[in-house]
Amino acid sequence: MEARFFRFLKLVGVGFKARTECQGRELFLKVGFSHEVQFTAPPAVRVYCFKPNLICCIGIDKQRVHSFAGAVRTSKPPEVYKGKGILYIEEVIKIKPGKKDRQKRGK
Repeated sequence: MEARFFRFLKLVGVGFKARTECQGRELFLKVGFSHEVQFTAPPAVRVYCFKPNLICCIGIDKQRVHSFAGAVRTSKPPEVYKGKGILYIEEVIKIKPGKKDRQKRGK
């Protein structure tokens, strides 16, 4: 399989880890739930973990690669207050100020 399309995902958060099994066909995520979240890659898509917090989805069909990466991202989307979650490698999250930060600015 010649990989033409790829999508990188980054896990941001304390204790967030990813691992793959079955030659890149299954992805297991530890993202703060009481259990591991399991994903099975569709045909023509492979998943690799270069580091425990870096996931690479590779395949020959752009639509399948991007939809699988989107499905993985929906398991723990990035939050706007701390920036934790699963995000695309080139994505930038604009952090919102919390209640304490708003009160300091108002005074």
